[in-house]
Amino acid sequence: MHALLPTTATLPLFDIAASRRIEARALVHSPDLMERAGLAVAKLALALRRGDGPVWVVCGPGNNGGDGRIAARRLAEAGVAAHVGHAAPERPSLVIDALLGLGLSRPPNAEMLATMAAMQACSAPILAVDLPSGLLADTGQPAGERAVRADHTLVLLTRKPGLFTGEGRAHAGRLWFDDLRVAPDEAPTADLLGPAAQPHRSPTSHKGSHGQVLVVGGAPGMQGAARLAARAALACGAGRVYLDLLNSRPDEATDPGQPELMRGTPAELPNALGVIGCGAGPAIAHALPALLQQLPRLVIDADALNAIAADPSLQGLLRGRPASATLLTPHPLEAARLLGLDTAGVQADRLRAAQELAGRLGCTVVLKGSGSVIASPDERPAICASGGPALATAGSGDVLAGWLGGLWAQQPGASAHRIACAGVDAHGRAGEVDGVLRASDLIARLPDGR
Repeated sequence: MHALLPTTATLPLFDIAASRRIEARALVHSPDLMERAGLAVAKLALALRRGDGPVWVVCGPGNNGGDGRIAARRLAEAGVAAHVGHAAPERPSLVIDALLGLGLSRPPNAEMLATMAAMQACSAPILAVDLPSGLLADTGQPAGERAVRADHTLVLLTRKPGLFTGEGRAHAGRLWFDDLRVAPDEAPTADLLGPAAQPHRSPTSHKGSHGQVLVVGGAPGMQGAARLAARAALACGAGRVYLDLLNSRPDEATDPGQPELMRGTPAELPNALGVIGCGAGPAIAHALPALLQQLPRLVIDADALNAIAADPSLQGLLRGRPASATLLTPHPLEAARLLGLDTAGVQADRLRAAQELAGRLGCTVVLKGSGSVIASPDERPAICASGGPALATAGSGDVLAGWLGGLWAQQPGASAHRIACAGVDAHGRAGEVDGVLRASDLIARLPDGR
């Protein structure tokens, strides 16, 4: 058993169907699997209980409840009082949530909702078994009006995608994992990202060895967004970074605070990697046809995404590009516009939405948010578990777009999917601080992976 986050390597995720198949095959060879699970729950409960009161074990009718009942027996054998039932005991030292698990397929009924509310109202910490009750394993969304908000979740046998995206992190608390000594025997549904190696820089390299990035955006009143993206590309290590500020005056400095940045245009830099859309406003729509047809690799963000969503001809140009040459970075509202949905429809199943968008437009998609999802045609999707609420600040998305562009400029042979996985995870880890993190400070944290 070990803590799941932060990850130190890329890990496999398995959806409900795959987890059930793995469990069924494991039971053939390991009939004591539930005993192992219950023992693991009991061991963690002993470490987490607060005070000397009884442990309240709330069990449902399925395998999750079976794990809870075995945990209660093991706790009793260790001399700890365990109260099994839906009625709360007096002053419990811990609540074990074994009410609902992987098999949840419909909203909890009124009786279960009442029990979940009682668990939540209890002053004791909550340890969820495998999944917080009411949370859907594949999507990370509550199945009905309520899901338990646990302080800890012990994930058993397989890691489930819903624990890492959508509302999963908010409901699961601190995540622990026990594989119950079973190795999965099929391909994962998705990947949980770990840290990636930084681009190699040869001792004999020079600025021309590390690529060119052209940031197109920054309409009047929104130039800060493009400047943040350009600064991030520069901090990442791109050899040369140019700014094309839309509708700017010829004598206007690209970025007075960053003299390394240069002015450039797509016509002057036809082989540059383009980062387009940050703070661009409506003017980007006029420039997009040429950008989509001329620049070999593109990171597309913000207003450029909105322009593409509104224009079927731009969508056609996007689909005409090689799938590995374009990377979109929408937040949920931008993704909803591209898919013709509302934001709730995207958030209801973030993995599915990202995969649908990637397939529809023929490119790599980073669906930003809690548990950002990376999807590409013919690639296994990935979920990023790094990051936190400090990144919910103006400009952090512009920094991500620029960082991705800087990474990709230095690795011209890398696919958009590989770049997205590496960049999104690094961006998330740099944003793991208390409080709020200004976007300019995020740039300063990124190069060191802090």
